[in-house]
Amino acid sequence: MPSSNPLPPKENNLFKRVLRCYEQKQYKNGLKFSKQILSNPKLSEHGETLAMKGLTLNCLGKKTEAYDFVRRGLRNDLRSHVCWHVYGLLQRSDRKYDEAIKCYRNALKWDKDNLQILRDLSLLQIQMRDIEGYRDTRHQLLILRPVQRASWIGYAMAYHLLQDYEMAMKILEEFRKTQNVKQFDYEHSELLLYQNLVLQEAGLHQEALDHINQYSEQIVDKLELEETKARLHCKLGQDAKAAEIYKELLKRNNENWFYYEGLEKALHLLQPEDRITIYEEAKKEFPRASAPKRLVLNFTLGDTFRELMDEYLQRGLKKGVPPLFITLRSLYSDPEKVRIIEELLLGYEMSLKLNETFKETDEDKETPTTLLWTYFFIAQHFDQIGQAKKALEYIQKPIQSTPTLVELYVVQGRIYKNAGDMKLAMNSLDEAQSLDTADRYVNSKCAKYMLRANMIKEAEDMCAKFTREGVSAVDNLKEMQCMWFETECAAAYRRLGRWGSALKKCHEIDRHFTEIIEDQFDFHTYCMRKMTLRAYVKLLRLEDVLRSHPFFYEAAKIAIEIYIHLHDHPLSDSDANQQVDTENLTPSELKKLKNKQRKAQKKAAIEKQKEKDKAKQDVKTKNKEEEVDGPKEEELDADKLARVENPLEQAVHFLSPLQDFAKDRIEVHVLAYNVYSRQG
Repeated sequence: MPSSNPLPPKENNLFKRVLRCYEQKQYKNGLKFSKQILSNPKLSEHGETLAMKGLTLNCLGKKTEAYDFVRRGLRNDLRSHVCWHVYGLLQRSDRKYDEAIKCYRNALKWDKDNLQILRDLSLLQIQMRDIEGYRDTRHQLLILRPVQRASWIGYAMAYHLLQDYEMAMKILEEFRKTQNVKQFDYEHSELLLYQNLVLQEAGLHQEALDHINQYSEQIVDKLELEETKARLHCKLGQDAKAAEIYKELLKRNNENWFYYEGLEKALHLLQPEDRITIYEEAKKEFPRASAPKRLVLNFTLGDTFRELMDEYLQRGLKKGVPPLFITLRSLYSDPEKVRIIEELLLGYEMSLKLNETFKETDEDKETPTTLLWTYFFIAQHFDQIGQAKKALEYIQKPIQSTPTLVELYVVQGRIYKNAGDMKLAMNSLDEAQSLDTADRYVNSKCAKYMLRANMIKEAEDMCAKFTREGVSAVDNLKEMQCMWFETECAAAYRRLGRWGSALKKCHEIDRHFTEIIEDQFDFHTYCMRKMTLRAYVKLLRLEDVLRSHPFFYEAAKIAIEIYIHLHDHPLSDSDANQQVDTENLTPSELKKLKNKQRKAQKKAAIEKQKEKDKAKQDVKTKNKEEEVDGPKEEELDADKLARVENPLEQAVHFLSPLQDFAKDRIEVHVLAYNVYSRQG
């Protein structure tokens, strides 16, 4: 529907240039052209021009002025789809998605077939998981643009997400019939695999198998093709065919544990003696593969386990495999297996020291490094079973003989950490990273131990060796969403009683998760265009449970506990207590303390002012024409966070996602009780 206030030809051409400037991100030129239109006294209140000027100002970061112009434009032309669309874009930029959806719907009242508005509406609906609304919008887009691939795929996916698999398959099949298949057509291959996924989720396993067999020549991803076939044969009870496929897959990758597991299921092997035969055959066929040698240790017992473990350990210790213990750590839940491992290891130690062989009967001598790796393993063994003293004795032996081996100091640090001495653990890791300053893993581990020893500044300096030059390590780690560092920082600040700084880190982590959710917008159209449909569905399902991640749980737990503490002990009370303590000081001591405090306050004020000036300068110089993505987040201030008026409300902000995604953890319910019992 045309605007109720159309522009004359000259101004209409200028308005088109405003639109073009907005699309090309030439915002200053756009403002110049809109000013030319509005300078005409008869058009000074032209709604659509005012709205576009507001949208352009918003892209330059002038939020308040932008809202004023857009609202003014809307008041002057309530029947304009442009004004409503622009108002929706403004709301979307502030992440007010519900309000934006209302604006788009109002825009569609005046121009129901506007493709751009329908596309923008569909993006918000999938972002907000309004799947039924998304289905209706995609249907309208399909009617308007039936030749576009995205129209068909989006409509089918809406039914898939609504679990109406039959309708989704009908749409996908109709679309598939219209396609001209080329040789090695990856995008068509992905469409076929997505079709198959829909059939599998509908429980139509036979139809899915028939489908994948029918189009196997057109599917480019042969590995996924074979894995899917094997899974479907298993579900349909066609075990012989499934076993045959899994054997072929093992020839392709004999280290894949899932293939061995699938082969066991296909052959219905339940008894240990039957299961061993698979792995014995695999060892003969793939003599260099480690997976069959390791997996057999999971279910064997007694003398069989001893014999197989003896072979596995000797092979690893001869070769000097540093992560040998890590591969076996899952076996330590069985005390009998732990006892056998210990007997074997102590036997190796004695025989290697006396005869330089694993056993007295062996003829071939072992190299001196074999004893070193044996000590290395024994130290980790005793550390795992809680005997820190013995573990330290054993790790000292290889350190004395080979003081330049990084892995020894890493294990020594872990032993000290498990024993509860974070200071010595940190010293060991510091020694390790000094031996190999180019190793990012050891550097990160050292920084982590420093944080656990409450050495925050030192940890930042350690991380600075690998962060971007010219930017502080903390800022760069925040930019990279390095949440392990921020979680450890929050815990360290809490131990030091610096509640505000700890809360700041927790809120930064919360913002990271919000940003990850917002980043979905980049994929809603991209995945439709590139046909990465299976990955797109996985992404949507991952984002739905994103805050179940351990990083969020740890940050939320720390934040909730701090807010509970601040509710029970507000900072104002503790500050008063600190001032009362000064009454016990002598006049000279009190004078010194006040001078020291005054100097510290002056220094802090100067530093704060410098930071503010630098921030202002950065804003002025940084890409003046650059579009502002999303609302400008309020700067987190540690002092404000620690002196919040309603700490329990802030605690609920972190608690709600935990109650949704971590309800199976007893700690969450304890935290919930502690919060709600105080709210009354």
